[in-house]
Amino acid sequence: MRARDLAEPYSSIRSDADAVEAVRLLVDQRLPGVLVVGPTGRPYAILPASDLVRTLVPGYVQEDPLLAEVIDEPHADRLCRALRGRSVADCLPLGRPYLPTTGPDSTAVEIAELMARLRTPLVAVVEPSGPDQGQLIGVVTATRLLQYLLQAA
Repeated sequence: MRARDLAEPYSSIRSDADAVEAVRLLVDQRLPGVLVVGPTGRPYAILPASDLVRTLVPGYVQEDPLLAEVIDEPHADRLCRALRGRSVADCLPLGRPYLPTTGPDSTAVEIAELMARLRTPLVAVVEPSGPDQGQLIGVVTATRLLQYLLQAA
């Protein structure tokens, strides 16, 4: 099976959207990550839910995990407040945006290898060339890929 056959429509959010909106999208739809699109609507990045959680945890706690044991629950309940006033782009890792992509002709094994190597739950399937170069065809989720592979077992 090819990427074009495994790709599905997928919820996205603009890079300039409020980060709290991204959390709501992830929670409401129970997504493993969100597809971030730029102002033109083209895929820009993938923001895994785990990276959004990392944004909530203060840097000093990430540097010294023992501090997590002394933070009380009322303080933990307010972690999402750290996202107020921040955009989705602010939550992306520094440097080049994280956007694992593949072309429509990639095989299930090629997609599985990409997901395994990059430890990503999502791969964007995009047009590789022509006037629609970079246009999103859909997204292959790890769940969709596993569903297909399980059928073959």
